[in-house]
Amino acid sequence: MENYIGVDESGKGDFFGPLVIAGVVSNENLNKELEKFGVKDSKKLSDKRVFELSEKIKEVCIVNVVVIKPKRYNELTEKLNLNKLLAWGHARVIENLLKEIEKVGFKCSSAISDQFGDENYLLNSLMQMGKKINLIQTPKADETDIAVASASILARAEFLKQLKILSEKYGMNFPKGAGQNVINFANEFVKKFGKDELKNVAKLHFKTTKQILSQSF
Repeated sequence: MENYIGVDESGKGDFFGPLVIAGVVSNENLNKELEKFGVKDSKKLSDKRVFELSEKIKEVCIVNVVVIKPKRYNELTEKLNLNKLLAWGHARVIENLLKEIEKVGFKCSSAISDQFGDENYLLNSLMQMGKKINLIQTPKADETDIAVASASILARAEFLKQLKILSEKYGMNFPKGAGQNVINFANEFVKKFGKDELKNVAKLHFKTTKQILSQSF
């Protein structure tokens, strides 16, 4: 039974909170079990269901989650464009999982992820162990592959957890997405904590930042 890795991310389109990349090791038998759980693309699931399924996935699969918090995200996006940052995160998760697989004596010959930007971004970011596997990049992989869908659920669960941590820290209920409600909330946040604090909670390269600062000052 051939093992493979599915990788996906969450938080890419959310102004507040981190970028989270997750990976899952699966195979044909595990995929059948994950399907029975009700695994599907996290965008089609409620937050409650995302949390429930993430726990089930962790019970049966080897997993890895990398969290890039806002402050670090903003530092990195000053040097890298978003696709290169995504590629770095995906490559890190793949490398971490390959090391875990090696510890338990399993083999893994391939990894599947969504295609974002130039496919060479991810190929060039793969590390020592990652360069030895077959990397498959395909559009909407989270809709067509169970392992990638599982990774999307893990990533979303961690993103939601991190957003809750921010909400508790600042005493404000941080919204998801990047719509007008987010701009309105951000204006209130800036009034309360100052514009400099945005770097610790939000992704500053979003166009949303200019809209917020133009309305707040």
